[in-house]
Amino acid sequence: MGITTVSSREFNQDVSKIKRASLKGPVFITDRGRPAHVLLAIKDYQKLTETKENIIDLLAMPDSADIDFEPPKLGKSLYRPEDFD
Repeated sequence: MGITTVSSREFNQDVSKIKRASLKGPVFITDRGRPAHVLLAIKDYQKLTETKENIIDLLAMPDSADIDFEPPKLGKSLYRPEDFD
């Protein structure tokens, strides 16, 4: 996947060429030398925007009622006085 960079002027002069280039990878279109837009093939765009599981969905665990979990009891207190001598 190659990245192509073209100016706005180049883009306006040969749109078909730039569209073909986007099939090989993203095309950055610059305005006054600074990246302003990105042209992607639709398959690349869909890959970027497909829904992925998020942390909230993963932590929801709909089958959690089926899990037997009993945490162990603490044997000692959670804190102890520190001796600074």
